[in-house]
Amino acid sequence: MMAQDRADGPPLEGLRVLAVEQYGAGPWGSLYLADLGAEVIKIENPKDGGDVSRGVGPHFFAPGDSQYFHTFNRNKKSIALDLKHPEGAAVLRDLAADADALLDNLRGDVPERIGLTYAQLKSANPRIVCAHLSAYGRQGSRAAWPGYDFLMQAEAGYLTLTGEPGTPPAKFGLSMIDLTAGLTCALGLLAAVMKARASGRGCDLDTSLYDVALHHLNYPATWYLNAGAVTGRQPRSAHPAVVPSQLYTTRDGWIFIMCNKEKFWALLASELGHPEWCADPRLADFPARLDNRGLVQELLDAALSERTTAEWLERLSGKVPVAPVRDVGEALDNDFVRERADIGDYRRDDGPPVRMVVNPLRTPGVDLPRHAAPALGAHTDEILGALGYDSARIAALRACGAIG
Repeated sequence: MMAQDRADGPPLEGLRVLAVEQYGAGPWGSLYLADLGAEVIKIENPKDGGDVSRGVGPHFFAPGDSQYFHTFNRNKKSIALDLKHPEGAAVLRDLAADADALLDNLRGDVPERIGLTYAQLKSANPRIVCAHLSAYGRQGSRAAWPGYDFLMQAEAGYLTLTGEPGTPPAKFGLSMIDLTAGLTCALGLLAAVMKARASGRGCDLDTSLYDVALHHLNYPATWYLNAGAVTGRQPRSAHPAVVPSQLYTTRDGWIFIMCNKEKFWALLASELGHPEWCADPRLADFPARLDNRGLVQELLDAALSERTTAEWLERLSGKVPVAPVRDVGEALDNDFVRERADIGDYRRDDGPPVRMVVNPLRTPGVDLPRHAAPALGAHTDEILGALGYDSARIAALRACGAIG
């Protein structure tokens, strides 16, 4: 296995992960591992042009150099390897012998077909963890179904929780199921690797987009399963139970206020010049305000409309939980983003760096890697050379089509 982690290195230094992945969910999960210092070897089929997301637009640095792809694949290595070729399958086993884990996000019936399960790889490495992220799971009636984020949002109820009442069903503005499923898979992989390092035995580990979407129904699921309550949409993105916790109007736009503790309601009432609201039985506590949600909105809209959003932010920020409504550009240009150093440059071997939002996990005193996504097969010869393959064998593999 890999050398012991250095105390002054990134937290996952010494972890080697093979990634048979494409598009969003799997690459997002392995991205967290790569950002934290793991060696993530992305296995891409050269016959298919590699990960399909290399061609996802509309924004490219150059033809075939997708900005979308860079977002999901920085800090990784790429080997162009055809796993369906017998020689390619043999190379995979050699790679697996010195890997802690293999992560795939293929259709549920595919991993076993191309040799990616623990049963198929344990003879090469009994400690390897095989983490599978599929659409609907590797077992059951939907194992062979393709599936994507927006489908999960639709079937798991999200579209009836998002948006304004009386409007068509609406999805999240981001692919949240892909992102959370990838992170879930990465967490499970790390947990399984910890056990494998202690026991000497690896395993298969499974999750799916569907299961993650259902799990994230969270307390509305508990309310339905135990109280029969079906949570729906509320006006102005309001919390289903906490009032006030929604959008309100100011003189020039919107402000989001969340008084999720009683003390914040008292502070808000005072700052708005209406301390008497706290003594009004219709507004005195959470149950009363929930019963009178419309009245609360009317009163707050009237009071907040006396000033601009910026004026209220200056007055309320740090006292009451408040936020402005910003578009994507405004969010990224925010001074607080610069203060937090949330955007960074990711280096390329040639060409200008790629500017991206950095990993939200911070390790004080330790520099995390900052490498842009690799070209298809950029590390093929390097990786095979490290396995002991000489130039003649690499050339033969390339000639027979096992590698690109």
